[in-house]
Amino acid sequence: MKNNILNAIIGASVVLVAVIIVSSSIDDVHPAEARPSTVKPFKLPKEMSIAGEDMPLDRLDVQESLDREILVNSYWQSNNLLMLKRSDKWFPVIAPIFASEGIPEDFKYLALIESGLQNIISPAGAAGPWQIMKATGLEAGLIINSEVDERYQMEKATRAACAYLKEAYELFGNWTLAAASYNMGMAGTGRRLQEQKVNSYYDLRLNSETARYVFRWAAVKHIHENLDEYGYVYHQTEGYKLPAFDTIQVQSAVVSWVDWAQEHGMTYKELRLYNPWIRSSKLTNSSNNTYAILVAK
Repeated sequence: MKNNILNAIIGASVVLVAVIIVSSSIDDVHPAEARPSTVKPFKLPKEMSIAGEDMPLDRLDVQESLDREILVNSYWQSNNLLMLKRSDKWFPVIAPIFASEGIPEDFKYLALIESGLQNIISPAGAAGPWQIMKATGLEAGLIINSEVDERYQMEKATRAACAYLKEAYELFGNWTLAAASYNMGMAGTGRRLQEQKVNSYYDLRLNSETARYVFRWAAVKHIHENLDEYGYVYHQTEGYKLPAFDTIQVQSAVVSWVDWAQEHGMTYKELRLYNPWIRSSKLTNSSNNTYAILVAK
């Protein structure tokens, strides 16, 4: 019995040694690629501005708030990569509109923190890439009903966001508070400024979401404009792209968008993908509006 146990131990040892030798020889021929994973804090920049306005980084509370957002967002790698890819698709559409409307280009990053440049709807009812509330959209001239919702049309939604931001800037006198009000609303922001007798976003006591909002906006901008510093390897050729489109004007009712799509050489899925503002399978169009339908070439 003892001999059997001894023989088993010796046999197992021989096999283990053989495996180690073979593994070592394989590693010598095909050495494993080193993939270090380093988690570390990042040094805050000594100076930072957002929409052309300096952040008071000499204040400890401001430093801590910004540091939190840089850490949280820089280590959310999957989300950042998706936002980078979508940015390559949509920033070329957004930036010229901002330029024509006199809005600082940094506001394009606001769409990233609002929706990640996705056509989503919030629990409060804010919709589209710019997360516009229905009342705000209607005030800006968007068509919003059960069949059409232009909050999902990038160009028109961007112009509606510009209209809001310009009005907020005129009211508050700076872009930082205009951005904060995009989250809280102009009335709520103005009320808190009056109640607390201050005139700066950085001096306001706010709800947690709005208190983080401007810092998150600044952090996402800083990370995306300094990718190497935060360990990202990304090339614009890896981003998402829009296809080339033809535009067809529709001025009448459409009984079936499914049939309309097939008549124009596309599927209903493609029609809804390229024209997400279409919210129904038909178009009544009792007001005889003109709608530009994008059809991939």
